[in-house]
Amino acid sequence: PTNPTQIGDIWPGYLAPYLPESAWPDSLALLPAPPAPGSPAYAADTAGFQALARWRDTPRGALAIRDAELHFPAAAQAFSCALGIAVSEAATPHLHTLLRRTLADAAAPTYRAKTHYRRARPFTALDIPSCTPAEEASLARDGSYPSGHSAIGWAWALVLTEVAPDRTDALLQRGRAYTQSRAICGVHWPSDVEAGRLVGAAAVARLQSSPVYRAQREAARQEVAASRAAGARPAGDCAAEAAAIASTASMAP
Repeated sequence: PTNPTQIGDIWPGYLAPYLPESAWPDSLALLPAPPAPGSPAYAADTAGFQALARWRDTPRGALAIRDAELHFPAAAQAFSCALGIAVSEAATPHLHTLLRRTLADAAAPTYRAKTHYRRARPFTALDIPSCTPAEEASLARDGSYPSGHSAIGWAWALVLTEVAPDRTDALLQRGRAYTQSRAICGVHWPSDVEAGRLVGAAAVARLQSSPVYRAQREAARQEVAASRAAGARPAGDCAAEAAAIASTASMAP
């Protein structure tokens, strides 16, 4: 199905996942504990964060702000340049639904570790502003480790490589940048980002067991092929996006 009323929501405005809760990966079992304050690992995490945060007031920082948006239809465009076509509910309904539902498949499993560790976010721990000040109050109540946005972004990149395997390099580069944006924005430590990617990858592995996911993925493949044949192109400035991504590509994580 592509009709949101048929699928239902997991949270207001977010479509339900493909997987039942019983099939979600266990983030608490999967991940090590986050770096403890005062440890060498914490010092390295802080240094890595500060190096990325310096890109805030640049085109890379502007991209990080756009990457913070998880609501559709805006979020559907995050991987358009990497995929090579525009993504929309009208033109690619199955792909649009695939992204909306896998968002929940990737994000929901992060909460077992988030609620266990309740790690403070960088903008709280270091008393600095984030790039999304309107969201700081809600983010401060939500554990930093692992990064839910990073789980989503990496899961989307992996899912899209299944839809368009010929675009694998571009999609994974975009997925890495999408997750890295969370540190640039000041809302996650580098170790949060890395842990989020792992949860996202685990979620995509679990998704292979869902016949509904597999069927929608195949329908999305056909939509991408049809869009390419029709000469569809992304709507955004892909050259500017590529330059922004390249500016921090050599930096961890």
